[in-house]
Amino acid sequence: MKINQIEIAIKKSKFIGIIYNVTTEEEVKDILVSLKKEHKKAKHIPYAYKIDMKIKKSDDKEPANTAGGPILNIIEKKNLNNVLIVVIRYFGGIKLGAGGLIRAYAAAANEVSNIKNKE
Repeated sequence: MKINQIEIAIKKSKFIGIIYNVTTEEEVKDILVSLKKEHKKAKHIPYAYKIDMKIKKSDDKEPANTAGGPILNIIEKKNLNNVLIVVIRYFGGIKLGAGGLIRAYAAAANEVSNIKNKE
């Protein structure tokens, strides 16, 4: 179940952060399939989730540990469970570099998880 969504722009790239309550890996797969259909023009759709002891992250073709890792770090830092955070990136034509990507994905995950914590 989708909890909330945010959008931030960084150097012409659009980052859409979405947080979901999930209880099974099957739910995660269904959500990711749906998002890939809905956002066909998105360059990357990295994510991370934690369901009890099951933890997974994906950089979705971004450089290693620049997308899924920062998202997972936010989940762990905030001690969230049964959540999936996805950050959809529409590339704006300006490369951000590894540090810029890490900051952008972490910022989107942090912002959307702040909304979660307020509920």
